Amino acid sequence: MFSGCSGQKEVGCGLISAHKRCFFPQPKYTSERLYAEESLMLFVLRMIAVAVFAVFMFVFGCGYCLLSPRNPKNVYIVGRHFCKMARIFGIKLELRFPEGEQPVPSVYLANHQNNYDMFTVSGAIQPRTVTVGKKSIAWMPLFGQLYWLTGNILIDRANRSKAVGTIGQVIEQIKERNVSIWMFPEGTRSRGRGLLPFKTGAFHAAIGAGVPVVPIVCSSTENVKLNKWDNGVVIVEMLPPVPVDGLTKEDVRQLSNQCRDLMAAKLEELNAEADSRSAR
Repeated sequence: MFSGCSGQKEVGCGLISAHKRCFFPQPKYTSERLYAEESLMLFVLRMIAVAVFAVFMFVFGCGYCLLSPRNPKNVYIVGRHFCKMARIFGIKLELRFPEGEQPVPSVYLANHQNNYDMFTVSGAIQPRTVTVGKKSIAWMPLFGQLYWLTGNILIDRANRSKAVGTIGQVIEQIKERNVSIWMFPEGTRSRGRGLLPFKTGAFHAAIGAGVPVVPIVCSSTENVKLNKWDNGVVIVEMLPPVPVDGLTKEDVRQLSNQCRDLMAAKLEELNAEADSRSAR
């Protein structure tokens, strides 16, 4: 008799326990869930950090540039501040430069990957260097206004005649103001597609102004994620200048191919090194 009741109690307790589990499911604190929550928190914190930094740079940058609007020294100063953000993204940024002083003026060329370029290749910007970008950049909130105030050159790529005229203005600025220019010869972000074909505007400017071309290569940032603590090593390397002495506009394509081959080979080399060091 007692054993029967005991059995009923056990069964009853089992039913009650089952009902509790049914109506009040217990949370499962698995390692996957904890990792997902941690990744989300990291993503949110970094987005907040980027927003705070953007506002700070807009206020500080615009205030500083208003003291000397469109002065070519502004890009170098602002660029140096932007590259410090690489740490917040978990990027170990390494900058490499050839021995000796860089020729001024020059035409600097860098591979264009994604928005992280602002925090990586910006560390290689040299004094008295201005960049050449699309006219639409001026309409980007905060960044666009700062981009214009720092003295950069905006071109209308949709209008070929205006773009050609702008190359003439670039040549004029190089000669008259003794400034270097910085361009992304791919003309758009590669977004993990490797080094894209080069446009020829930068090479027309270099030959027209009679100044050397200085390639700059940044290892891949395709795998950089806002929700990863450690985004590994990113290497930015400036290559030795490529002279344009004796070249004419008929040599533009040859110069473009030469620089692209140099940058493609260096990109492959840097990617292999960065991957090897990030895996340690």
